[in-house]
Amino acid sequence: MSRTLPSSDAIYQLLVEDEDARVCKDIPDAACNEQPRAFLAQVGAQTLTKIGDALTSSRLVLAWMMAAIGAPGYLVALLVPIRESLSLLPQLFIAQWMREHPVRKWFWVGGSLGQALALCGMVAALLLPLPGDGTAWAIVVLLALFSLSRGVCSVAAKDVLGKTISKSRRGRLTGIAASIAGLVTLAVALLLWLFPRWGETGSGDVDLFAVILAVAALLWCVAAAIYALTPEVPGATAGGGNAIGTAWKSLSLLRRDADFRAFLVGRILLVATAFAIPYIVVLLQRAGNGDGGALAVLLFAEGSAGLWSGRFWGRWSDAAAHRVMAAAATMGAALLGAVLLIDAVAPAWLANPVTAFTLFFLAAVAHQGARVGRKTYLVDMANADNRAQYTAVSNTVMGVFLLGGAALGAVETLLGLNAVLLLLLLVSLLGIWRCATLRDVSG
Repeated sequence: MSRTLPSSDAIYQLLVEDEDARVCKDIPDAACNEQPRAFLAQVGAQTLTKIGDALTSSRLVLAWMMAAIGAPGYLVALLVPIRESLSLLPQLFIAQWMREHPVRKWFWVGGSLGQALALCGMVAALLLPLPGDGTAWAIVVLLALFSLSRGVCSVAAKDVLGKTISKSRRGRLTGIAASIAGLVTLAVALLLWLFPRWGETGSGDVDLFAVILAVAALLWCVAAAIYALTPEVPGATAGGGNAIGTAWKSLSLLRRDADFRAFLVGRILLVATAFAIPYIVVLLQRAGNGDGGALAVLLFAEGSAGLWSGRFWGRWSDAAAHRVMAAAATMGAALLGAVLLIDAVAPAWLANPVTAFTLFFLAAVAHQGARVGRKTYLVDMANADNRAQYTAVSNTVMGVFLLGGAALGAVETLLGLNAVLLLLLLVSLLGIWRCATLRDVSG
């Protein structure tokens, strides 16, 4: 024990890069001395799950995999909405149930194991193919279960983070995990360069995809074991009550809390950075050849974005999370403008791997900033008594909005892909204004 604590302290101080490493703001006094262990446990768990997220990206890897097994287009189109919305919609009810328990880290552990089991089911579906489109349907259903488990982790993670990690440390925790995960994603991209047939549409070789999913499942299991080591002090349990009744009462936050309402509008506008990515991918795929090498370029760009921007966004979020949100919206707007300009003036450039890498890198950096900024802002804005409630209401509203985002498909069908990108550009411009005018809650 005497050897472990100094080692944890030293690693913690190295990671936070601050002489005042023992700062304790907005956390219980009992959690201060345990902050280094809590920080390391959550960094480790978040890093593993972020690597898993890269290996199971619905925008890239799962879509490529579904195409490889010959899944119909309408099932491929369901991947992103299911992955994003089903992890958000139930959170308002999950939060009330979680509120009845003073220690919430076990919800994260259970949700992580649930995601691992869903991925194991996908592996079985790939290795024991079902007739017709049965394998593709099984993957979609298991993705829904994966997303629901992910929703449990989301609520628990923010609540535990707010109880165990001080203000001015939360953003860099997320940023460090993103940077490390980005480095591993670069290694995955390198493997795709060495074995480009992994990503070739129609190759029918699903064994390697099964290996990728199995590795991701193992990462979530190990993450669950690490997260269980987080020293969490018991929290308030008032407001647990009936899930449905309390959930409806929680929605009154939208009426009563002006700061929360303003944040939620900003978060909704920031979703343009996420919606833009798959459409940029489609544009790049149409311009290129869509083989495994193209997938490797995009994965390499995504990994580079996480590696180089994660810690930057994290440290800035600790100082001014709302300005990070505004900067991400600005970058997203500039990127969309550049994409539209290139497509109009020199569309052949989109087939160039350097252009594809640059555009997707910038898109991923903007998305990373939006995620780190809005997560840090929400945790800093709330307190120990309402943090889970804020998270659940915010995510549930976002889940509904993300389902509505399916209407962008109708816009593309009627007016074309460029019309969608132009619409998202306008949304990003509104996001700059809304996020820049949010109240400063950091520091």
